[in-house]
Amino acid sequence: MLSVLDIFRVGIGPSSSHTVGPMRITERFVARLRQKELLGKTARVQVDLRGSLAFTGEGHGSPRAALLGLAGLKPETFDPKKADEICTRAEDDNRLKLGGEQDIDFTYKEDIRLDYETQADLHPNEMYVQAFDVGGEIIASRTYYSTGGGFIASKSQLKKPTKNDRVETGEEKGPYQFTSAAELLSICNRENLSIQHVILANEDTKRPRKKTETKLDAIGETMMACIDQGLATHGILPGGLKVTRRAPKLWDKLQNAPQSNEREQLFDWLNVYAMAVNEENAAGGKVVTAPTNGAAGIIPAVIRHYCVEKGEDAIRTFLLAAGGIGLLYKQRASISGAEMGCQGEVGVACSMAAGGLAAVWGASPEQVCSAAEIGMEHNLGLTCDPVGGLVQIPCIERNAIGAVKAVNAARLALHSSEASKVSLDQVIETMRQTGLDMSTKYKETSQGGLAVNVVEC
Repeated sequence: MLSVLDIFRVGIGPSSSHTVGPMRITERFVARLRQKELLGKTARVQVDLRGSLAFTGEGHGSPRAALLGLAGLKPETFDPKKADEICTRAEDDNRLKLGGEQDIDFTYKEDIRLDYETQADLHPNEMYVQAFDVGGEIIASRTYYSTGGGFIASKSQLKKPTKNDRVETGEEKGPYQFTSAAELLSICNRENLSIQHVILANEDTKRPRKKTETKLDAIGETMMACIDQGLATHGILPGGLKVTRRAPKLWDKLQNAPQSNEREQLFDWLNVYAMAVNEENAAGGKVVTAPTNGAAGIIPAVIRHYCVEKGEDAIRTFLLAAGGIGLLYKQRASISGAEMGCQGEVGVACSMAAGGLAAVWGASPEQVCSAAEIGMEHNLGLTCDPVGGLVQIPCIERNAIGAVKAVNAARLALHSSEASKVSLDQVIETMRQTGLDMSTKYKETSQGGLAVNVVEC
């Protein structure tokens, strides 16, 4: 079952679904070969990327990520220098050390294929991985899916009917089980607890509280380090669009006018932090999926502006409340752009950030859920249409806008004296239905929207 620490994962850009997921999939496949004592018998491997993974292709870094996973690399411990060495050897020498152990022949363009013809089955992000012996016989094969936010599943796992959709954490069932926001609020009212304390109590069944707090602190520190890196790095983002990093210049302007009386400067602060993260993500840097890479800038931006000066307790409160909301979206709908469009990424991140900020501001559980509802309600129908298959246009600016909307949603919720007319459960279900109805070309395939109407330069 899920933990808030599953919602917030340290990974690499530019996409949790298309980079982090594929790397984890091929690494898991190799681990399976090792477990079944087939690694030493493997002479060749082949990876087919299907559905959204094929259509976004190199732009989302999926082929490279799949290659690095085959070599044994993991997103959490990613070493850029080692990754470059692996890629260079594969492309120049046609050799790969499978799992870091078994040296095999490997032709990058032929053994990792963009399969546009085979329709993805259970999820739009499908991968089919095969291992062959020296005689060319298949000794192992498996179909996997990258289901959003770095989560992965095998075909057998995804086909298995779920017994229920309860949100639980840890090996043991949490003390406060809930299937919906309504049940979560009922628990809060019955036990006189905040949302963050309910979530924390459930996390206690998985690990000691001190360890949870340490991990939450590490997540916050990684987010802030990503912002700092993005603010300090100038240049052109990789890919054919030749997009210039804008965060450093905006940061310089803000530093030179820190006490400006212009009210709208609040937007600039949120914009610069969010853009710094997503420019780092677009460059393949180290980010926290929050809940995805494509939406990784919203939550850090809001934390940086409103929580850092308040200390680690405020950051923990934010992450626990936001993470609890993220659990509801993950369990009851999806956080995959290939399934839901960008409403499932930026929309969910905006909703989570709104709820997290409301909790830091002392909102009641009802107000936290109202903030989260408002944050999503005004992102419903948001399409995922990356130009050139790159997580740059409109993704970077979309995070900046999402951060501003999250703060406004939290303020609206706290200013309201009436119960919300639309519940968080209703808006999550509406997002799910909207995603199912949305045309595939608007769901992370670069086949519609801005992706086909903007000329790539």
